[in-house]
Amino acid sequence: MTAPADRALSPHTGWTRAHWTGLADRMLAAVDRHRSPLGARVDLPGPPSRYGPASDGLEGFARSLLLAGFRIAGERGADPTGLLERYATGLAAGTDPASPEAWPRPDELGQAKVEAASLALILQLTRPWLWDRLDDRVRQRTVDWLSTVVGQPYPPINWVWFRIVVESFLREVGGPWSPTDIEADLAVHASLRRPGGWLSDGADQRAYDHYTGWALHLYPLLWTHAFPVTGTLCPPELRRTWAEDLARYLQDAVHLIGADGSPLLQGRSLIYRFAAAAPFWTAALTGTGGLPPGLLRRAASGVLRHFADHGAPDRAGLLTLGWHHAWPPMRQAYSGPGSPYWAAKGMLGLALPADHPVWTATERPLPVEEGDFARVIEAPGWLVSGRRRDGLVTVVNHGTDHAAPGDTVTDAPLYARLGYSTATLPPLTGTSVEAPVDNAVVLLDGAGRATHRTGFTTRYARREPDGVLLAASAGPVHWVDPAPDAGPDHGSGRAGRITRGPRLTVASALNGGVEVRLVRVERAGPRALAHRLRLGGWPVTASDRPRTGPGATARTDRLRSSVHPLLGFDRTGVWLEPDVSPLGTWTAVPWVATVGALPAGGLLAALTVLDRGPRSAGAPPEVPRLDVDDRTVVIDWPDGRRTEVPI
Repeated sequence: MTAPADRALSPHTGWTRAHWTGLADRMLAAVDRHRSPLGARVDLPGPPSRYGPASDGLEGFARSLLLAGFRIAGERGADPTGLLERYATGLAAGTDPASPEAWPRPDELGQAKVEAASLALILQLTRPWLWDRLDDRVRQRTVDWLSTVVGQPYPPINWVWFRIVVESFLREVGGPWSPTDIEADLAVHASLRRPGGWLSDGADQRAYDHYTGWALHLYPLLWTHAFPVTGTLCPPELRRTWAEDLARYLQDAVHLIGADGSPLLQGRSLIYRFAAAAPFWTAALTGTGGLPPGLLRRAASGVLRHFADHGAPDRAGLLTLGWHHAWPPMRQAYSGPGSPYWAAKGMLGLALPADHPVWTATERPLPVEEGDFARVIEAPGWLVSGRRRDGLVTVVNHGTDHAAPGDTVTDAPLYARLGYSTATLPPLTGTSVEAPVDNAVVLLDGAGRATHRTGFTTRYARREPDGVLLAASAGPVHWVDPAPDAGPDHGSGRAGRITRGPRLTVASALNGGVEVRLVRVERAGPRALAHRLRLGGWPVTASDRPRTGPGATARTDRLRSSVHPLLGFDRTGVWLEPDVSPLGTWTAVPWVATVGALPAGGLLAALTVLDRGPRSAGAPPEVPRLDVDDRTVVIDWPDGRRTEVPI
């Protein structure tokens, strides 16, 4: 970056609006080099999506237009490099059915429904400088292309907002639209609402991820900001509900960013990277959310700088399919070379002028920079822990699996693991995908096959009076032989032939970032007791092979993961596999297991730890003492706290 750091205005990141505009301009210049001859497609390098090059080129056009539109809107139409003129040329070609670069229509291709919303949103936000200057024939062709969304089926997830945005723009410019469509879509959104301002991206699933922020909180308030719908299509009390939901959600979201700016590595579509900053900018743009401007910018600048400092965009100025660097196995089936440019949502703040308070206020520290914290997030069933000493945020998960209770599919690595953090990522390829190791509790049959627990029921997630966090989940586990035609990867687990196993309860007690993980195999008959049980800890990844210590410990230069047996385990080890994570070449997971039959009571316990910094090379943590009876485990912690855990 060429702009100088400003540690007075931005003591935590050093970044100002000049850093944001400089990066945006670099990204847009890089995209320009990949425009098609008539400008309707942005054909970026990388493996194609399952929808083909025409869809991928439209995606590159529409998603980079998001960034260009925010940039121009924030400058009140100033466009010295002619960005909008180039996009206007592409719009003319893409909406012309006779053009060799004609776009697939939303009624022909589902992915076009997504991209239509980006086009409509920017046409509205930049209307005086783009739409109003288009030739009448281009405007009519654009209306004709967009209007194919009317009456079309949309999945009952975040996609309903794509139709709302498009039809709202059509309403503004005199095109066809359907009040019935918008009413139905708003009803779907209402069905996705959950406690604490959270939303599930699917009414019948526990689908909690970054879509809550970069889609389900972004579009409602942005809709009321960009379009004159409040009081007509949107009752004022509904907008107030959305604003209150966002305020509650942001109280959690700001606790899910590490001190290094990394967002939580959990959920699908992580190739969108700094789109994770979108809900903070939504609050700033719409005057909602409740967080002070300096904290909103600290969160957003921290996320963007995290990626810029780690190579995204790359040296050519492009966003690739990956995380810090290109890593194509990270993509879902719907991802193409243009998909990562939904990251532009995380640069929505560029639509705010330089004199807006979010740009002029002094940065405030993130919660993890102010002190240690422990937080329960009810909807996804998460226990969140942040430690100031190492800037790390961890989540213990007892409520999210991208499925519904009773489902019997494989565990999706990005949803169904027992733990996620701002510094680790579950292996996304390799043997552990079908045989979970990291942050998993599994039974192993005679052939060594591991069970899956997707479809579990959350029993509780709460904070004890002494500050210890407790959560538990339970359900029958199952072995899955995935079907070869299980379908494209959209983030969920895979279906297949099921062998049912016994009921398994897992409980977590979290104190100062250290977790006691308790396991009970319930109603375990002789056959179940013959199975071995394995409990895996946190995955750590590095370019060099992680070091392993005595017992179950894996250490990199930055992180240490360890599992300490407390009850019932008599074997320890470390699982190692290369090329399974975008964070580095080697991934290691410490684990503990039983050698023979399970204990007669079916109860086991271990201590799991993830830390970094000076302590990561030091002595292991002190081990708590357990008192066990039939229904309860009492933990005597080294700091003097005493916690009773129902199990």
